[in-house]
Amino acid sequence: MPCFVNFSNHPSTQWAESQLVAARHYGEVLDLPFPDVDPHWDERDVLRLAEQYANEVLRLHPVAVMCQGEFSLCVAVIQLLQAKGVMVLCACSERNAEAYMNDDGSMGKRVSFAFVRFRKYRLF
Repeated sequence: MPCFVNFSNHPSTQWAESQLVAARHYGEVLDLPFPDVDPHWDERDVLRLAEQYANEVLRLHPVAVMCQGEFSLCVAVIQLLQAKGVMVLCACSERNAEAYMNDDGSMGKRVSFAFVRFRKYRLF
């Protein structure tokens, strides 16, 4: 059965209906939580983790994968998946921010994101 892998820290159960509909275009949505990446690791450590997760994704035989998280791991996973012919996407959203003043005079900000579409990562 075709699937869309959500490799991020944003569970699909919390997505807007429009994002779910767009993802289901590719198949059943499966969540694979994005791991923590130790900031003390070097590139070899990140590559080992990328290989582990790319292999987990590939075992699911996805039609498409949304990959969003810590940048160095994302880049490595995206490259590994693209090398295997897997379509890798990011979610594109409109950012809406509203500044407000609290009763104590301090400023606050509310930010929300509205899903617009998925965009392919370019294969170089």
